[in-house]
Amino acid sequence: MSSPNSTEIEAPPHLLELLAKLHQRSLDEEALIKAPGGGYDKIRGSLQDDPAALKRYQDDLMRDKFIALDADKACFMYNLVRCTRALNVVECGTSYGVSTIYLALAVGQNAEAANKSTGEAKVIATEYEPSKAKVAKEHWHQAGESVEPWIEFREGDLLQTLKSDMPLIDFVLFDIWTDMVVPTLDILEPRLKHGAVLLVDNTVASRGGYEAFLARIKAENSNYKSMTLPFDGGLEMVTYWPR
Repeated sequence: MSSPNSTEIEAPPHLLELLAKLHQRSLDEEALIKAPGGGYDKIRGSLQDDPAALKRYQDDLMRDKFIALDADKACFMYNLVRCTRALNVVECGTSYGVSTIYLALAVGQNAEAANKSTGEAKVIATEYEPSKAKVAKEHWHQAGESVEPWIEFREGDLLQTLKSDMPLIDFVLFDIWTDMVVPTLDILEPRLKHGAVLLVDNTVASRGGYEAFLARIKAENSNYKSMTLPFDGGLEMVTYWPR
């Protein structure tokens, strides 16, 4: 699936066209990275035994790369936000803002159905790289009134920007480097609602990096229930049930 259609998400035609264009760009850039000599081979190969060097290389390689959440995962996420009637969503790792569009579209539709205003429902989007943040905001503006008003953007280190002024959270998307997931969850957990849903991308393809996170949520007597969904690279769906 390379782009969404009107049977999968409720969106105006111009937004479907925008998403199709953005997903195609992501696919094109991903193909370049995964081609021989494109850089992905080093991530999967020689740097695996040197975590510090791997982190530096990943940051440098991906700093300007346009890689979005896969379209099928994004459509699933949109429908999950809709059917859970989530109003307050946190996106950990906005990048160029493609997945944010799906989240904000769903939150806005939920809010309108519940007669809530933008002050009562929002997507808190986070991004560290200023160049990505600038382009993300341009994409949200192109997306228009069904998306842009429902986004609260926090630029900078999410371990700082998510520390304060947080609502009770219905839904979280983790699409960040694996070593950032547990520290971010530590910050967000006190604000998670009972039954909050977490989606975590690439938990099969990057399983080694998720060891600490998976051990935590799957531990005996954990406050979480989790299952790995059969999307490309894996997609972990986690629900929060504190005792």
